[in-house]
Amino acid sequence: MVSIKHVALRKTKKYSFQDFIKEIKRYKTIYIMLIPVALYYLIFHYGPMYGLVISFKDFSPRLGVMGSEWVGLKHFQSFFSSYYAWRVIRNTFLISVLDIALGFPAPILLALLLNEIHKKVFKRTIQTITYLPHFISMVVICGILKDFLGRDGAINDILNFLGFARDNYLQNPDLFRGIYVGSGIWQGVGYGSIIYLAAISGIDQALYEAATIDGAGRFKKIFHVTIPGILPTIIILFILRVGNTMTVGFEKIMLLYSPVTYETADVISTFVYRMGLEQMKFSYSAAIGLFNSVINFILLLAANKISKRFSETSLW
Repeated sequence: MVSIKHVALRKTKKYSFQDFIKEIKRYKTIYIMLIPVALYYLIFHYGPMYGLVISFKDFSPRLGVMGSEWVGLKHFQSFFSSYYAWRVIRNTFLISVLDIALGFPAPILLALLLNEIHKKVFKRTIQTITYLPHFISMVVICGILKDFLGRDGAINDILNFLGFARDNYLQNPDLFRGIYVGSGIWQGVGYGSIIYLAAISGIDQALYEAATIDGAGRFKKIFHVTIPGILPTIIILFILRVGNTMTVGFEKIMLLYSPVTYETADVISTFVYRMGLEQMKFSYSAAIGLFNSVINFILLLAANKISKRFSETSLW
């Protein structure tokens, strides 16, 4: 019979390099499958990090990264003293907060509703309809928005028929954020619900049976069984989303905005694009990008810390 002392010794045994090699040999197929992913991150994410040093230099392609003149915090000071700094920071933050407030709960709500549909044909039809927009190219999505929301678009035709005046909605600065977030929800709500449906499928069915015996209806099952069951998933995804608060993808904004809507549509990513690729201010744009990444990292740490303090779920 194995003594408790021997069991304790086995549990506290240190994980050695030999154990690591044995694990690789045992699960070699899985590790081989991880190689392309690891190479992708090494080449395209970790590799370019050495270029962050140009944020503190006046980069010249002729002199190279290491040969360029060191200027310290000059580019950061230049950015924060400019008129555009607070505009792009404000727009990025407001669009992202609006997207979190409206876009983050949408896939959760859709997953909860789909879980309550018991007719398979109807459920699959709804899933197909909501999943399809995710696979449509961003260029096509923006083209559809321009066709529908333009002065001669379908929306204006309907409103004009009802007696309203025509308007070019994409040229209206007050409407741009709502259009951006709303179209993003429409495009991503179905695909985003997949992970929540997977989490729901992992909930023990005995909990639903016990709730039924206790007389719980559909809504009570949702609030007392389903939501608590997927809460860890919700928290993890929310932490990751908060960590990207200051990151708003520039592709759709670049395709939709114009100088007329810069006041509410211009975000950090589009500003970096214009400064770096159009005006060739590489060091200046790198400094802005570094600032953006640092803020996102701080927000991620804060969100994880708060989650760890008030719940048992966190990234680490």
